[in-house]
Amino acid sequence: MKKVGLVLLILGIIGLIVFGIQAMNNSESFSVFGAEVAVSKANWTPVIASGAVFIIGVVMSITGKKK
Repeated sequence: MKKVGLVLLILGIIGLIVFGIQAMNNSESFSVFGAEVAVSKANWTPVIASGAVFIIGVVMSITGKKK
């Protein structure tokens, strides 16, 4: 159980980094009346899913039984 948790934790971290960078790169910014406005066209679903996998991995690795 701990090994599965560690694998999920690592996959969650990798997913957060990769999909987070992609989401940040898919935003556009422009200036309106001197204020900088950012508009995001990114799909945040993979980032949220990676965060959920990361949290599940943390919980499983902490509470999992060692065999």
